[in-house]
Amino acid sequence: MGIYGALSTAVTGLRAQAFALENISGNIANSQTTGFKRVDTDFLDLISDAPQARQSAGSVLSQSRSTNNLQGDIRSVSTETNMAINGNGFFVVEPRIGQADGDAVFAGANYYTRRGDFELDKGGYLVNGAGYYLKGLPIDPVTQNISGSVPQVLRLDNSFLPAAQTTRINYQLNLPQLPKTAQYQESQIPGSELLNAADFVTITPDVAATTAGAAAVAGSATSTIAAAGETLAIDIGGTSRTYAFNSGGSTVLPNIDIGDAATDTISEVLAVIQADLIASGAAGATVSLVDGNIQITAGNAADSIAITDNTTGFGFTSGTYGPTISQTALLNARVPTISAQNSDEFIAQSISGGAITVYAENGAPANVQMRWAKVNSTVNGGTDTWNLFVLTNGQATGSQTMWERVGNDYTFGANGSPTTSTNYTPLAGLTVNGVLIGDVRLQHGDNGLTQFADPNGTAGVTALNQNGYAAGEFVSVAVNNNGRVVVSYNNGQQLEVAQVVTANFNAVNQLKRMDGGVFAATSESGEPILDNEGNISGASLESSNTDISEEFTKLIITQQAYAAGTRIVSTANEMLQAALNMVR
Repeated sequence: MGIYGALSTAVTGLRAQAFALENISGNIANSQTTGFKRVDTDFLDLISDAPQARQSAGSVLSQSRSTNNLQGDIRSVSTETNMAINGNGFFVVEPRIGQADGDAVFAGANYYTRRGDFELDKGGYLVNGAGYYLKGLPIDPVTQNISGSVPQVLRLDNSFLPAAQTTRINYQLNLPQLPKTAQYQESQIPGSELLNAADFVTITPDVAATTAGAAAVAGSATSTIAAAGETLAIDIGGTSRTYAFNSGGSTVLPNIDIGDAATDTISEVLAVIQADLIASGAAGATVSLVDGNIQITAGNAADSIAITDNTTGFGFTSGTYGPTISQTALLNARVPTISAQNSDEFIAQSISGGAITVYAENGAPANVQMRWAKVNSTVNGGTDTWNLFVLTNGQATGSQTMWERVGNDYTFGANGSPTTSTNYTPLAGLTVNGVLIGDVRLQHGDNGLTQFADPNGTAGVTALNQNGYAAGEFVSVAVNNNGRVVVSYNNGQQLEVAQVVTANFNAVNQLKRMDGGVFAATSESGEPILDNEGNISGASLESSNTDISEEFTKLIITQQAYAAGTRIVSTANEMLQAALNMVR
């Protein structure tokens, strides 16, 4: 090659270092550009064809080397529509090519960028700082599932969010084994924690006179309860009969012969007395044995029973027996509604179960208040049983209904678990304070209701939420870490409206670089592989992957290499001058 070859080689070196300097300059200039990918320089040696013994180092050629696969630092920002990709991939964007009737017009071409400084423009589009429009997949507002597979330019609607009717209330709680109601705390009497049904509904009373400890047996002789010369006077509602017992004759009512074949056993005597009372006007009266004791009941609940017992065996306490309500009848009674005038008494005999606001179809709100009343317990020989009441008319007065019982009995076993299926309770046609909510399901779930001992004696609500909401006005938009565009409304609702997609390439460094930090696919990069589950960080931005200190280091090296190249040119020139001077 000689001197001229050295001079030519030095020029290629200068040209290569100048190209490297250009890349360094561009990298430093874009060190603060969001999502910028620096361009490095590769050097290739060019070897001329020569014999083995005459080979030379050759010239040099410079070329660009992309760093699209190298991520910049992720930093948090306050703009909630900004986003960054933590890992591989690019946002899919599209430029606007014009405008028609005030709306942007797009050509349908896809470009790719790591610049995620997207903000909402006046048309509802998400546009980044370079003017490119974000593309993604729409989400069905009802199912919240992605609809479609082809990315489209995202445009958000800032209209009102329509109201949604409440159809489900998720309600889970623990009911105390011993509810410490106001009534219980006042008296501390066992059983006072239960709802006294007689305070709220009319229960038909029993009128009964019962002996205590007579231990009578149906087939025993009459002489075990009466002797000759003794009497038993019974008055039921004004029907009075006095039975005289004798021996050695026959039974001619009201005289009863204890030796008569028709009345010589207890069961026979009781049957005769019952038939005589009914025939005398005490309709429906009964005279029978109950658990070994003799019992007389009136057929009319308004009647009372007066007894004068002059026998040695019947065992009645002489006196008047008024209408009474048996414990069994009381515990079996159910209160369907509570009137306004009885509300205070009801509240004193029940515990709060929480409250929640629900919504009608038009978005009208209504506050659903719930109270629980224990109506039976194992202490009373029954089963731990609860009833649930809902406040349906808070403005009720007098005899108007204020509270309504919903669902059936809630029963619990000794381990605190429900003994009947309590997965949900239907509230058909729920109306609260005049607002028609409609059919609502009170969802408890599996083991959502329990009755474990609680020292406070109050209901512990563990879940209480519902699926309805009022109409809402657009407030803001953000991107979450799942890459979903979320619109917030002033009714507290957040609706996912779109899914940001990312594009990956097999040869990511073969993309074509374009203005604005975007890239175009090439035949060398391959077709984009779309992904809707990219690792996107909301309220974040990716910085340039340029390292200033590294670029300055490369700058020094490039400068020195360029200076060395100029020395080669100078030396070659001096050698040529020397050669020319040889002929003088």
